[in-house]
Amino acid sequence: MSDESVISRSALTGAEPWLVLPAALAVPPGAGAICDDEGARKIGRGAAEGAFTTGPVLVAHASLTARRLGLSPPARSPDLLDVLELYAFVRPARFCAPSPNGLALALGLTEPRGAEAQAEALRHAAGALLRELADPAYPHREDALTLAETLGRASGGGAGWGWAWRVSGALQSQPMRQRQYRGSGLDAWSRLPEWEDEAPRGEAGSAAVDSESARIRLAKLLQASGLDETRPTQSDYAAEAAFAFSPRNEEGRPRVLLAEAGTGTGKTLGYLAAASVWAERNQGAAWVSTYTRALQRQIDRESAALWPDPAERKKKTVVRKGRENYLCLLNLQDMVQAAQLGNGDLIGLALTSRWAMHSRDGDMTGGDFPGWLPGLFATPASNQASAGNLVDRRGECVHAACPHYRTCFVEKTIRASRRADLVVANHALVMTQAAFDGARSARGLKQDGETAALKRIVFDEGHHLFDAADSAFSACLSGQEAAELRRWIRGPEGRGRRGRGLEQRLGDLVGDDSSAQKALQDAIRAAAAFPGEGISGRIAPPSGEVNPVGPIEQFLMAALEQIRARTSEAASSAASEFGTECAVRPATEPLLETARGAAQAIAALEAPLLALARHLEDILDDEANELEPASRARIEGALRGLDRRARMTLPGWRSMLAALQDGGDQPDPDFVDWLSVETAFGRIHDVALRRHWIDPTVPLEAAVILPSHGVLVTSATLSDPMAEAAGGDLFDMARMRTGSSRLIEAPRTLKVESPFDYASNSRVIVVNDVSKDDPRQTAAAMRELFLAAGGGSLGLFTAIRRLKAVYERLGPDLAKAQIPLYAQHVDPLEVGALVDIFRAEQDSCLLGTDAVRDGVDVPGRSLRLLAFDRVPWPRPDLLHKARRLKFGGESAAGRNYDDSLARARIAQAFGRLIRRADDKGVFVMLDAATPTRLFASLPPGTEVQRMGLVEAIELTKGFLGETA
Repeated sequence: MSDESVISRSALTGAEPWLVLPAALAVPPGAGAICDDEGARKIGRGAAEGAFTTGPVLVAHASLTARRLGLSPPARSPDLLDVLELYAFVRPARFCAPSPNGLALALGLTEPRGAEAQAEALRHAAGALLRELADPAYPHREDALTLAETLGRASGGGAGWGWAWRVSGALQSQPMRQRQYRGSGLDAWSRLPEWEDEAPRGEAGSAAVDSESARIRLAKLLQASGLDETRPTQSDYAAEAAFAFSPRNEEGRPRVLLAEAGTGTGKTLGYLAAASVWAERNQGAAWVSTYTRALQRQIDRESAALWPDPAERKKKTVVRKGRENYLCLLNLQDMVQAAQLGNGDLIGLALTSRWAMHSRDGDMTGGDFPGWLPGLFATPASNQASAGNLVDRRGECVHAACPHYRTCFVEKTIRASRRADLVVANHALVMTQAAFDGARSARGLKQDGETAALKRIVFDEGHHLFDAADSAFSACLSGQEAAELRRWIRGPEGRGRRGRGLEQRLGDLVGDDSSAQKALQDAIRAAAAFPGEGISGRIAPPSGEVNPVGPIEQFLMAALEQIRARTSEAASSAASEFGTECAVRPATEPLLETARGAAQAIAALEAPLLALARHLEDILDDEANELEPASRARIEGALRGLDRRARMTLPGWRSMLAALQDGGDQPDPDFVDWLSVETAFGRIHDVALRRHWIDPTVPLEAAVILPSHGVLVTSATLSDPMAEAAGGDLFDMARMRTGSSRLIEAPRTLKVESPFDYASNSRVIVVNDVSKDDPRQTAAAMRELFLAAGGGSLGLFTAIRRLKAVYERLGPDLAKAQIPLYAQHVDPLEVGALVDIFRAEQDSCLLGTDAVRDGVDVPGRSLRLLAFDRVPWPRPDLLHKARRLKFGGESAAGRNYDDSLARARIAQAFGRLIRRADDKGVFVMLDAATPTRLFASLPPGTEVQRMGLVEAIELTKGFLGETA
């Protein structure tokens, strides 16, 4: 649309030119709709495709719209105006589900139902956002105008931003102050506030938290939250939680409480009551660790009851993640400069820079960054303004040598956590950092400041503790891992690649010492023997002409040959979505022979890295009185990276290879070693030698539990009623899977039932006439159940392959009923964004796997039916078989171990369905062979009914129709 035509139209309508908008296109399942000056109307697929490809047109999520039209993701165009990009500009760092419904709800509009309403809402949303910019009270309008003018010019070798002139017009519709800041507006790194050092807080005190104080604090929190109902179970839970915050009497004897609190108990406020009293009395930080990002956000929100003032809450509550989650300002600067020269997505980077100026903490993975932003248009992965490109996931940080060190989001968060009362972290960070601190303490070095105060821990989502420990304390020698280590040392070796090698990061720190300089150069040379990029093309090329380079690639090629020889399917066939694996013993001669060369290459790298680390430690020791704080911080940061690799990763790899050569055919009783191959799109992606603890709670106990003073492990699904029925204890499995069974002082246990009326508000159905192995029958069953529920349905799958097969059959049928269907691994959106859309659209449906099951928190009618395609048995891989033998033994005991895991997964999924007292939901298992014993962990009052599909459809329709 030309500017002249817009001006002429504005003259006719009396509207400002910047407020004259093109038609809006909405393409939900079924017929699309378009809304222009004449109103909203349905259009056919051909007309929708024409509007989308010729423009000008408004859309919400251009790539998702294109997929629904059967088109490839579009390139950014001035005629394709994505309202989500406008939202990201107008309301940076504010939540919005990426859909027309999400936009409407974020702007306080009524949820649009149907295609015409969505198209109309999309146009209203665009107008509302532009009017918001024109409001005299819009903050920092001068900075916004500077950026809009930059994006209006030709950028990155292409056309300017389609929204730019409208945004500029809206901003300039009000008087502008003289701009204090001149420039492009892209350089957020130069305008962010700096952090300031503060005196150390000191060791936390040992004042106890009594039960009555916890109850009183909870009552105040409920009052602050506007909740006046009396929930005795929640008060009892808070009182018992105080035990984990009482002082221990002996080293190595932490106060541990295993507490199961049914859904709706209000456990978050319950343990926050005890934790906040402890932090207040002892001037220390209580850590709350979660497994999912969704719960981190929820805990952060609920802490508002403790500190209603946002400024105070920002100081008191800190959400803490690994540094690979936060925007790296140096990476942002590098990418912006490249994009200004035509190599990159300047518009996406500009919107990211604007977000950085308003973000609470710079968290790009689950924080306030719009994760849907990089995927709106077709942009090469290497050029996207995405977390994958903008966080420091390779450990290349230069710390105090970085020009943005004083504004760094990571450094701000670390410092804030040292002075916070509540640190909301995740299991992975707590475990890896505790293991790292423990290793440093064993060598007589001080603990890392990030978790030095890790003495009082609440593990929420405690049922995931075992799996989190399994991941944190495992080892993997793979082509990708080895290539990443090579890059960390040598830097990017291809043309045009960003990154910084060890010499760029440390060269000036060791430049005056010849022996340290030699160690650095020796490490760089030794790293050349490690795999470079493109390893899969050398050891498993489609042509079959292998060309391994270096001893590690030769070892991995021998591993691949052993896998092919020992498995029934060729690894290269990619028949299994999980890849292929085989036992490492008995090892073939080529594997043993190449293992020696690989071990020598690892040792040749390990030695100079250790020498370099010792040199840096000497500097800290010998020059303690002379070092500037920035230099000390830089050296300590470099040592963290060196320690992780030279004292943890590389020795772990050597240990695996040594066990392979020296252990004969007898496996280590504590570990499981195996070979695996990963496949993607029909090709081999990576090959690995892996080692996991059979019982990962052994290192969990040593690194995390024993050094702490108090630990609360809590979840809605910790106990196992079948264990009690077999003569054991409800918490036997929880003790085993948390490592607390070996403690000198036995943990306390608590079980608090849910207050919900499950007998009245839920139905549990096992459909007994659908073949779980036929995707057509599964798709037909889900279709009819989803239609009976009127949407609001979640389909859970144990395999991605079956999910995709059902999606292909299910989508068109739901589209005819105008019920939106989204799917993990299908739609161009991350899991969190899919769940956000599902939550916002009351009648949509979603298909997903474990990640969706664990991340869904959807109260209300948006989730009213949940269907499993089959029993979520644990996958019988080598690792699981070893654990079943250890924890369950042979025959019946081994079966009970499998049962307990499946029972817990079913209970966790059921817990997603009823989130509030007024929720109603139907839980369906489409596996006729489901044993009744697997439902034993469901809340009291639930009754399992077995019936045919037709009867299940009628029951669902009648039960949910009562509240429709």
